[in-house]
Amino acid sequence: MPPEEPHEISVHLDDLLAAREMTLTQLAEQVGITVVNLSVLKNGRAKAIRFSTLSRLCHVLGCQPGDLLRHQPSTP
Repeated sequence: MPPEEPHEISVHLDDLLAAREMTLTQLAEQVGITVVNLSVLKNGRAKAIRFSTLSRLCHVLGCQPGDLLRHQPSTP
């Protein structure tokens, strides 16, 4: 198995959940995905996200994709 490629994308799901006083379980139910899959995304371990899932997350959270995901270049 090839080594995992590093990425510079950070997920700000915790911030959005806190601002909306919502739990991961509540969000998972409203978006229609499992808590486990949502946790993988929240903890930065996801390798990909479907646009349909991203769209549902943004709809439920009332946010834009840029509020959820950020590109943070590593420093040399």
